[in-house]
Parts: sequence; C-alpha cells; structure tokens
Amino acid sequence: MIGLLVSMPVLAAELDRTPVEATTVDGQKVRLFPNGRWEFADAAKAAEAQKLAAEYPENKTRPVDSQGIQVGGFGRVIMPGDKDYNRGSLNPKLR
Repeated sequence: MIGLLVSMPVLAAELDRTPVEATTVDGQKVRLFPNGRWEFADAAKAAEAQKLAAEYPENKTRPVDSQGIQVGGFGRVIMPGDKDYNRGSLNPKLR
C-alpha cells in the first residue's frame, strides 16, 4: 500500500498533457486539452472565437493583477497604479 502511494506522484508526472487534434461533426479542426478546454486549430478562427467569448459576462472577470473582489456587483476591484493598490489594512493593529 505504501509503495503505491509513493509511486502515485511519479505516475501523475508522466501523464501526457499535449492537446489532441480532433474534427467536429461539421468538419471543423479543433484541439482538445486535458483540462476540458478546446480551441480551433485554425489561428484565424481561434482568434475570432476568443474575441466573441470575451463578450460573454461570465468571462468578464477581474484582471489577474487587480486586488479586491466583487460579489454580486458589490465591492471594488483596484487596478495597479491606483493610490489604494497595495496599501494594506487600515486597522492600526494589523499594520
């Protein structure tokens, strides 16, 4: 049992994570990724699809470099360069 547990990280490290080329029912060439994501193999179609996907509200999340959180439209997202970016806590006990 211990040998199996010790060898599991080695087995996980050897997984092939390269995308798989596939064709849809209507003949579109796509790449299937192990995490469930897919994209068109044609660069022009992939760029067009990415531009279209950026318009959906569920894909409009806060940028990676921002701080703060918005829950249900409440809250604030602070972008780098804002005077409040990285200011820390306003509580004097936590400074």
